[in-house]
Formats: sequence, structure tokens, C-alpha cells
Amino acid sequence: MKISWKRKFLQQILHNNINKIAASHWEHRMSEEKGEKIPMLANKETDDSLNVTANTSDDTPLTSNEVMQPQTNGGGQQRSADVPKKMEEEEEEDADVQDKKPSGRNMYFKSEPRRIDYILAWSTEGKPEKLAHSKEARAVFEENLEKEGLKLERDEKEGAEIHYLKVHAPYEVLTRYAEILKVRMPVKKSMDLDKIQQKYAKLETILIKMEGGGFKRQVVTPMKAVSTRLWDTMTDITKKLFTPFQLDPNVVKPIKRRFNVAYSRDKEYLFDIPEDKDTYFDNATRNRIVNFILRRKPFSREKEKAYSFGINKMIADGHYTDAYPLHEGHWKPGSADNERKLLFDHWANWRNCFKIQPLDHVRGYFGEKIAIYFAWLGFYMLMLIPASIIGLLVFIYGCAISGNSYPANEVCDESKNFTMCPLCDYQCPYWKLSAACSHARASRIFDNNATVFFAIFMSFWGTLFLEFWKRKQAALQFKWDLTDFVTEEQPPRPEFLAKLEHITTYKEHPITGIKEPHLPFWRRRFPIYLMSWTAMLFLAFLAIVAVVGVIAYRISTLAALQVLTRDTPVTNSTFIASTAELVYQNASLVTTVTAACINLLIIVILNFIYNRLAFWLTDMECLRTQKEYDDSITLKLFSLQFVNYYSSIIYIAFVKGRMVGRPGKYATLFGGRQEECEAGGCLIELCIQLAIIMTGKQLIVNNIVEILIPKIIKWIKRRIWPETQEQKMSKSPWEKDYKLQPAETTSLFYEYLEMVLQFGFLTLFVAAFPLGPLFALINNILEIRFDAVKFTTELRRPMAERIPDIGVWYSVLYGISRIAVISNAFIIALTSDFIPRLVYTMAYSPDGSLEGYVDHTLAVFNTSDFEEAKRPVFEGSEIVETCRYRDFRNPPDSDDPYEYSQMYWHVLAARFAFVVVFENVIVVITGLIAWLIPDVPAKLKLHIRREAYMSNEIIIKTELMRAQGEQVGEADIERIIQDENQRYRSNELGSMELVHRRSASPPNDKEKDNIV
Repeated sequence: MKISWKRKFLQQILHNNINKIAASHWEHRMSEEKGEKIPMLANKETDDSLNVTANTSDDTPLTSNEVMQPQTNGGGQQRSADVPKKMEEEEEEDADVQDKKPSGRNMYFKSEPRRIDYILAWSTEGKPEKLAHSKEARAVFEENLEKEGLKLERDEKEGAEIHYLKVHAPYEVLTRYAEILKVRMPVKKSMDLDKIQQKYAKLETILIKMEGGGFKRQVVTPMKAVSTRLWDTMTDITKKLFTPFQLDPNVVKPIKRRFNVAYSRDKEYLFDIPEDKDTYFDNATRNRIVNFILRRKPFSREKEKAYSFGINKMIADGHYTDAYPLHEGHWKPGSADNERKLLFDHWANWRNCFKIQPLDHVRGYFGEKIAIYFAWLGFYMLMLIPASIIGLLVFIYGCAISGNSYPANEVCDESKNFTMCPLCDYQCPYWKLSAACSHARASRIFDNNATVFFAIFMSFWGTLFLEFWKRKQAALQFKWDLTDFVTEEQPPRPEFLAKLEHITTYKEHPITGIKEPHLPFWRRRFPIYLMSWTAMLFLAFLAIVAVVGVIAYRISTLAALQVLTRDTPVTNSTFIASTAELVYQNASLVTTVTAACINLLIIVILNFIYNRLAFWLTDMECLRTQKEYDDSITLKLFSLQFVNYYSSIIYIAFVKGRMVGRPGKYATLFGGRQEECEAGGCLIELCIQLAIIMTGKQLIVNNIVEILIPKIIKWIKRRIWPETQEQKMSKSPWEKDYKLQPAETTSLFYEYLEMVLQFGFLTLFVAAFPLGPLFALINNILEIRFDAVKFTTELRRPMAERIPDIGVWYSVLYGISRIAVISNAFIIALTSDFIPRLVYTMAYSPDGSLEGYVDHTLAVFNTSDFEEAKRPVFEGSEIVETCRYRDFRNPPDSDDPYEYSQMYWHVLAARFAFVVVFENVIVVITGLIAWLIPDVPAKLKLHIRREAYMSNEIIIKTELMRAQGEQVGEADIERIIQDENQRYRSNELGSMELVHRRSASPPNDKEKDNIV
């Protein structure tokens, strides 16, 4: 819209008189303080200029507020008084041009200086009937918003596909809903916590009687316990260690916590309200209040459609396409300073990947929900540092001893001449154990005594992580005013109401009293639940079938590679011969790696299928509130992902090689032999499987999905639908933000799910992969920056939601940490060779060493006992009289041939004894640790109680003074705080003792003179 020449002329007149008005206004205020009176305006010319109204095309009068009222832009900087003069010109400019100006992006109405708190967008394309119905619904909705006190302004460009509605919440609306929502706001500086703390510091002095008479004050330091001093020392050392990782406080200024109390309009005298009241509430609070109003207002006048209310329902019905708060500027270099750019430069930028996150700024911009996630992720990453160091040391120790291990040396010793039984029936040849030399040495890296220590350490680590997180969470709740957080009653989901639109059965909600559509449980809900969970079981079975397919691949591939040497044609080519020999010697490794890669591919495909079907099944359940929906989808997706990711690992850890049988009498499944562990054991296979699935999914697949694919899609869109320079330069800030991806409610769900699955990898199977914490640490360093970049540059600004904790995910983490104790106990006992080696050294070794261990663990089989159909048939096989296989069985010439030997039962008893002892000891110790570590630090408890007490006492006394007709100012509040301090005194040990409930009378002159 072009500006009329009359309006421009009048704006110029007003601009020319701003300095005169401001000067006369200041002079008037100064003279009043001195008791003088002077005219407000210096001359009549200025007075007349203010009474002129603009005869504009839209007949809107131009008020002095458009020019006089100072405002803050998106970055919190003061806008000069001439901003409204250029407001309409700036709106004609592209947002990118505005971003490069010192004043920053225009975040105000076009007609007057009102800050834009929310944007509602709707489409102008569609069927005429639908557009007319949507227009009527929007008219009713906007009318109700205006009745509530919100200010609205439209942006309807001719020919534009998307139109916008700008929403502003005046100060009166903000204060009204701040009181309803119990928003905690900062009090006056005289009541600030630091001031109170300084006054309480006086209590650390006591009166000492002097020899010549009189008293003097002496500071007494309270005696601290040894544990307290030790903890304080460790805290100081930790702070010094992390000093290089802190952000520059001169650039990213720390946000100091103020003494806050729940806002009340009747007690505004307590709060630090600035002269410009529109800047009192921060942007996150403004957005949250406006969103609260938008979610409650109806858009239909029909009484039978009482549930037709809220912006979410309107978006679901297509009346609006989206609703979002605006970003406060651009993040690109060269843009004006703003909070978004600060977060990108000092949080999302890769040069700060080793710096501590500015969580207070994240909370101020995105709200507590997102800030809590990044706080948890950062704390998780911090706790991974000691686990990574210990895991790396265990790996180095394994590498150091792998070349000096008796079992590995015996496997590699060709003079031992261990001839092993064929790995498959009929076609596979006999083979030498020395062919598995590299496999045995690699297995020894991960299967050693240090692995047991690491499993115990990680069991304690999981408990310490959860307990210390609760303490960290309590500190954040206090700092961010979430200690008294009360979840508001959630309205019905729009999808719930839409699905039940034709239901004739209604039921009054016990809380809200609104009649809502009702589904009888047994007739309507139970069949849906039954179908949903039956489908869940089928999907879980699908993952197990995929694992069986991978097992079949491993068996067939290993058999094919084993016969490769026999079927290789005779040739003079040394390359072919050497390649065949290399493949034959590493057939097990090739099979394991390729099978793990195939399994990862299957996991990714099933993951995609599970996501779609889980949401479809949850939608079918018609859940009423968003919390019920989120909890249901969390349970479904985590259950499916648990089976999908962990089923193959569980098979290798606990099933593979357990029910194989023996040569001549192998156990079969679907007509084929079951898979057995290699010469080095199953632990190395479990390690390879974990490494490929964990690192492949976390570092490669997730980053491709989150980073690479969106950039490719964005590049394709630019190539297919290129924009002209004129189109780019005609976009307003809300149009720029609309082009970004919407911030879905499930944005954080997938982030939590990814990290919880990683936590499962680390704790459930960590005994097999000590390098897991190190890979997880590297991944999480990248993950924080990827997520930060996504929220600051790729997504629309989400509504600043308030939540006090990480929700149901803590319970999931706790459950995993408990299961991990049992899992690691069985991995050490059943999958590794730790228990057989221990039994051998203690009961069977002549000198207490592992010398002769391999020979003792290989049973003997007489090849004449093979069935004719399963006997190996190739040249030279007839000369082999006996072969060896891994098991504890009697030799063929014993009284009970091929039955389990005495050592088998000794090892089995030791394994179960280890599981019982390990599990109970770890559970008891971790439970004791959890009991000893309080959820809330003692100092924080005292801090919370003191703040609550002081706020209550101050309010009670100030209200009493107001009831008695007295005026309450900062001096009166200061006196009340001083009075509260005088109610306590310090004893000789520095402890505070109650003196009296009320200050009786001030000390007399004699008492004052005696105090030095």
C-alpha cells in the first residue's frame, strides 16, 4: 500500500517537532520537582501541529503515540522516536534489508507502534464454499479476539496466495492473563535476592563483650562438615577446569535471576514495572499468553458446537494454515544484533561446539520445553566424558594384552594342529583353528577382565547420571521459576473433535463442564485398542522375522565362503589364489560385517514403516488430549524401535550358539543347522554388530536425514520454482518466517527417542563395546549443534511452552538402567569367556594360568560317527579320524560319549552364581547411591524456602500497611526486609536462632553506645 502525500506531510511536521516536545516535556518535569510551573509547550506552533489529523485514504487519524512512544525491536534495543515515521516505508522494504539496518527487523503494526506477538496465516485458494465458510469462521474468531482485548491488523496483498493477521496483546490483557496463569515476574530491585542475601550476611556477626565494657561485632564463619568442605573443593576444581569452555560474558551476557513472585494486579507496587510498560513482559511470555487466548476462543456462534474453539481446531479444519510467533531478526552475518543472531553465533555455530550452552538465552527465546531438552542433552554429553575416558582405557588395555594372551597364542600356534569339524554339512571341509588367529586376537581386545570392571562402572554410571540429572533439573526449575508449575487442563485435540463430529452421544466433562462427544469404552474403544495392539504385536514379529532372515543370510554366506577354496579353479594367477585364500581366512569377519550392514538397512526401512503405522494406529484410538496422544505414541514408537534396534543384538548376545548341538547330532531349525559362535566367541560379533548399528544409525543415517536431505529438498525447490529478485525483495518478516518449516509438536519427540535409544545401546550392551560412550560423545557434540542450527535457522519460532521436566522419558531411562544391570550380567556370564577362564584357572589349570585353556575347551569328535548323508566329501577328508569343536563334552572313548562333561556343569553353576551376585550387589549399591544423593540440593531447598518465606512476609506486611491507609514505597519495603533480618541472631557457631516474632522496640541510646 502506497503512502498518501498528506500523511507523509503530516508525519514530517510531527517529526520536526519531536525534539521541541521532548525538551519541553523534560523541562516541565524538572520544574515540577523544584515546585515551579512552566507551560508544557513552548509555542503555539507546536501545539497546533499536534492537533492536526491526517485525511488519509483509510481515514485513520495519526496520533502522537505513533511518534512519541519508544519501543524495543526484536533484539531488545530501544527504537528511537522517529521509528513510526518510517514504519510504513520500512514495511515496503524486504525483511533482509531491514535486518541489515541498526534498528533491525520491523516487528510492529503498520498503522501504529504495537508489537506483533503472533501471526495467523490463511490461504486464499480453494473451493468457493470452503473459502466462504472459513471466512465466516475467521470473522467470528477475530471478533472474539477483539472482545478479549487483543489488537489485530491484516496484511492482505492483492494476488497473494497467503494472507496474514497480526496479533498484539496490550499491557492490560497481558497483566490480566499473567495473574490468571500465575506468571512469576521480577520484583523491585530493593527486594532482589542479592539485596536480601547481603542483609542476611549481617547475621553472620555476633556481639563480643570487651574487657573494658561494651560490645563489639565479630564475624563468625560457621563450621562446615568434612564432606561439605570436600564437596565445595571438588566443585571449585570443576569450575576451574571448565573455565576455558565458558562463553565470553562480555559478549553473551549472563542472565541474572531476579527475585520473582506470582504476578498480581492488586500488588503492582511490588513489581519492577518500567515506565514503558509494553517492555515489562518478555517476548516468550507475551507469545505464551497470546497462544493461551488463541486456544480458548470459539469460532462458531452455534451453541451445539461448543467444542468448536481454539486455533488448533481452526488449523485442523483449514480455516487457518498456521499460527506462529515471529523470529526477532535474521541470523546471517551482517544482520542487526538480535537474540536469534546471538544464539546462532554463540550457540549453533560450529566454532562454539566445545563451549557450554547459553541455556538462559535459549529459554528466553524458545521457552522452557526446548531449553530443558538442550539442558538434558548437554548434561548427558558431560556425563559421557568420564565414561568415554574409562572405555578408551579399557580398549587400550585390551589392545595391549591381545598379543600376549595364552588363549590367542594357542589358537594362532599352527604346531598345535587343531583340526576343526566342518561348519556345514556335506559341502564344508575340515579346517585348521589357526585360520581364526586374527579373529581370536581381536576378540581378546574386548573379552578380558577389564570388561567386567567396565560393566560394573557403567551400571553405577547410569544411576549417577539419573540422580545428578534430578539435582540439575531441580536447580533449573528454581532458576526458571518452575518449582510451583501446575499443568493447565488441556482442551480436546482438534483431530479428536473432527473424528467424532457425527457422534450423537455427548458427555459433560467433569472439569470444564463442556459437553463433548463420547465413545463408549466396550462398544467403541475396546475394539480399536485390541486392533491397535494386535497390529503392534504383528509389527514386532516383523522385526523378528527380519532377524531370522539375516541369520539365514549369515549361515548361507558363511557356508558359501567356506567352499570357495575348494571350488576355485586351478589357475596360474596369484591374485585370484591370494584373494580366495584371504576370503577363506576371513570368511567369518566378512559374513558378520555384511550381515550387520544388511541389518542396519532393514532397521532403517522398518523404522520408516513403524513411524507411519504408529501414528496411524494412535490416530485410530481417538485420544482426547494432546498429553494422552503423546504418551500413547511414545509407548508405541519406543516399543517398536526397541524391538527393531535391539532384536538382532539380543539374538547374538543371548541366543546364538546356545542350542547348536554337536557334530553328528546338530539341532536343526527349518531343516538347517543353527548358527554357532566363531572360534573367538560371540562377543566380537556382538561388538561388530553394535558398532555398525549404533554408529551407522547415529552418525550417518540420522545426520543424513536431519541435515543432508532437507538441504537437497531446498535446493530442488529453488531449481524448480526459482524466485525473481523482485519477489525476494517484496517479502515481509512474517512472509519470510512462513517459508520456514513449521515447528511441529513432535519436533522434540524424535530427538528424545534418538538419545534414549543411544542410552540403551550404552547401558544394555556396554560390556561388549567399551568404545560406545566415546562414539556417543562425538555424536552428541554434533547433535547439539545440528539441533541448534535447525531451531535457529530452519524452523519457525515455536511457541514458548513451559514444562518442568523431561516427562515420561525419565521413567524410560530409569527402566533401561535397571534392565541394563541384568543384561550386562548375562553378557559377561554367557557371551564372554570370562567365567570359563575363571573356572579353568581356579579348578583345572595345574599352575593357575590360562596355558592349555583352548585345548581344554575343545571337545573331540570321531569322524566315523558322522551320518553318511552329512559326512564331508572331498579329497583328503577320509584321512581325518577326529576333529574338534567348541563345547564341554566327554570324548568318544568315555563311558558317556558326547555327554556334557563335569567342567560344563561347573561353568554353568559359576555363570548363574555370577549373575545372581552381580545383579544383587549392583542393585543394592545403586539403590544406596540413589538414596544418599538427594533429588534437591540442601542449599537449594533452603534457598527456595527462604525466598517463599520472604515473599509471603513482605506481602502480608505491605498489605497490612495498605489496609491501614498508608502508602507503600521502596523505603517501606526496605524497612520490612530489615525488620525480618532483625528477627534472627547468630550464635557462636554461626547458626541462626530466632529472637522474637516482632521487633519490640528500637534499642535505647545507652545500648547503642555500648555496641562498637
